[in-house]
Amino acid sequence: MTTGKINVSVENIFPLIKKFLYSDHEIFLRELVSNATDATLKLKHLTSIGEAKVAYGNPIIEVKIDKEGKKLHLIDQGIGMTAEEVEKYINQVAFSGAEEFLEKYKDSAKDSGIIGHFGLGFYSAFMVAEKVEIITKSYKDEPAAHWTCDGSPEFTLVPHDKTDRGTEIILHIAEDSLEFLEEFKIRELLTKYNKFMPVPIKFGTRKEALPKPEDAGDDYKTEYIDVDNIINNPTPAWTKQPVDLTDEDYKNFYRELYPMQFDEPLFNIHLNVDYPFNLTGILYFPKLDANLQVQKDKIQLYQNQVFVTDNVEGIVPEFLVMLRGVIDSPDIPLNVSRSYLQADGNVKKISNYITRKVADKLKSLFNENREDFESKWNDIKIVLEYGMLSEPKFYEKAGDFVLYPTVDGKYYTLAELKEAITANQTDKNGKLVVLYASNKDAQHSYIEIAREKGYEVLLLDSPIVSHLIQKLESDNENLTFTRVDSDHIDKLIQKEDTQISKLSEEESTQLKTVLEEIVPKTNYTVQLEAMDSQAAPFMITQPEFMRRMKEMSQTGGGGMFGMGNFPEMYNLVVNTNSDLATTILNTPDKSTQESLVKQALDLAKISQGLLKGEELTAFVKRSFELIK
Repeated sequence: MTTGKINVSVENIFPLIKKFLYSDHEIFLRELVSNATDATLKLKHLTSIGEAKVAYGNPIIEVKIDKEGKKLHLIDQGIGMTAEEVEKYINQVAFSGAEEFLEKYKDSAKDSGIIGHFGLGFYSAFMVAEKVEIITKSYKDEPAAHWTCDGSPEFTLVPHDKTDRGTEIILHIAEDSLEFLEEFKIRELLTKYNKFMPVPIKFGTRKEALPKPEDAGDDYKTEYIDVDNIINNPTPAWTKQPVDLTDEDYKNFYRELYPMQFDEPLFNIHLNVDYPFNLTGILYFPKLDANLQVQKDKIQLYQNQVFVTDNVEGIVPEFLVMLRGVIDSPDIPLNVSRSYLQADGNVKKISNYITRKVADKLKSLFNENREDFESKWNDIKIVLEYGMLSEPKFYEKAGDFVLYPTVDGKYYTLAELKEAITANQTDKNGKLVVLYASNKDAQHSYIEIAREKGYEVLLLDSPIVSHLIQKLESDNENLTFTRVDSDHIDKLIQKEDTQISKLSEEESTQLKTVLEEIVPKTNYTVQLEAMDSQAAPFMITQPEFMRRMKEMSQTGGGGMFGMGNFPEMYNLVVNTNSDLATTILNTPDKSTQESLVKQALDLAKISQGLLKGEELTAFVKRSFELIK
């Protein structure tokens, strides 16, 4: 038997790095700036524990473009390297210096903020450069070193006369990557990936006006000086404690995250946990339209202040991906490119934590200022209702703050609602009947009938309400939800003073026969009901079950809850105590009888928004004939 070690050939690995290491070549800048940040934070840690006998000072990272020379420079004032360390950390591909550093100083470096454990990060430079140079001087009293490699297995390592501490990386940009010599492109990438890095990043200079001297005359011309243009915010709001931030600080940070977003967030949730994993962040509730087609990818994921992705599905519960903000965690597992989540127990723990934290915050807002919470309900309800359907842990807590508004502008929790309707809204089986409208204007006449009888009618108009009430009914056996136009109110709710029909049983049978000969059987089922004589003579309703299933089939366009198509079936409810019912029954002329039924049916259709096209044209023509 033969044993040994497999050696990776550098000849083979460089082409692989250039082509496959990262899905997007622009990542090289993020990796190199991250490495420079690591080098700076390592020095900060070593000086803080007294191991590095140098002044830390106020180091920055500088990015410079030499367009004429086709070079890009990245310069830091960090820990630097000796020639021996260059041999160890650069020439041995994938040997991670940050990993070794953390292992050596693991007890004292827990909170040092050091980013790295990605040994291949430096080699991302070869995706855009045909040659890379490193000029570096260690904080130790040793000579500087100059390393050069053109992407082949060959490199040179010689002494250099650099005297100041830190590292400069020079990328000789390849012909197929010249876009990375454009100022706008580098600024765009630094803003995207390094906007909140913990070390100041300089990119170019900007003009700053000098103060006007007190003795300056009217002809004084403002003088300007060049100052370093720092393009990042090293101490973003999420790295601070909530007690140190004001409401205005949170709003300013929101504007910093979304400079092109002009609406104000409704409220924010500050995340901060250090056990059993590390996670910080700020989530904002924006104003949302009452639909599911909202813009996602607005939450940004960072790892130690390095931007990773704005696709946070899996980390953030699905119902919260419609929010905005930042999450930062060193415990989220990533592959070598820092860009894709791997299956890991921490991810689910983080998702559960965020769910719990959001629920606790909502309960707190509800308890502290219910009136303000109610005023924001329409802007946040779609997120919360979706959360109740998709996250069992959120559903468990939702009863404390999820609201059910009425058409009159009152708001109930579910417990309050049950108490409010107990007295007079029960069906023949003793269940509480929750009446609701999904469109206040379209169902106005039905709402008015219910209100006249003293019933509460909820306004539940989100696109997922059918799914939500299905769940509420399954968890509350004595509760049934019915839309106000699903059947006549007197049939839905058990009353002692039920109406008696003016028509005899024989007359009712005759009337039903007449109606069924005229009303299309394919879409309508004729029902005779003895109602108040003032109630509408003809009403169209849709069976609650059929209508609800149809709505559920349409939600999400057949995607999220798609269940296929359901037929259009309605009930035509005819009030036997109306004068019109008696007139139809006693009209001997079949043609006149048919006109009366069609006119009444069309009027009922109009009240439900069902009269369209040719039918509407015929109705208008017939109406003018009747007037004439």
